[in-house]
Amino acid sequence: MKSQVESYGSKHRTFTMSTADNKKLLQHIFSELATSNAAPFVEAMADDFRWIAPGSTAWSGTYIGKKAVIDELWRSLRQEMEGRIRTVPHRFIAEGDLVVVEARGDNVTKAGKPYRNTYCMVFRLAGGKLKDCTEYMDTELVSAVLAPPQFPPTTTAAQA
Repeated sequence: MKSQVESYGSKHRTFTMSTADNKKLLQHIFSELATSNAAPFVEAMADDFRWIAPGSTAWSGTYIGKKAVIDELWRSLRQEMEGRIRTVPHRFIAEGDLVVVEARGDNVTKAGKPYRNTYCMVFRLAGGKLKDCTEYMDTELVSAVLAPPQFPPTTTAAQA
């Protein structure tokens, strides 16, 4: 299965991303996240990227837009963690424009508490860009270890 790439500017070039291409992109992104390098993730995010965190924690809800994800969600999380954030992938499953990533965090909070959450992230891609991520995780660990985010989500999980 292939997904169309939108053309930008005055040049109208069209190419396709296959399921395998989408999976390879996420494998590359997560190989870098395992070394605390988020640059490929940021580069792959569409401007209208959405991060959805289901649940009922202070962190649950939807961050809308690449800028909000970086400046609000990730900034709040970085303020909680000692050092750079590390996420290690374990499995990738892809179908069409969806790629599922199972991963585990390997982090410690500034208060010295281990934060090794387990994740199942469902990414949707379009045109070679990440459009949204639904992040399933241990919400009890989130509530037990993390303070509420400095910048709460713009919508609650129920609204998303």
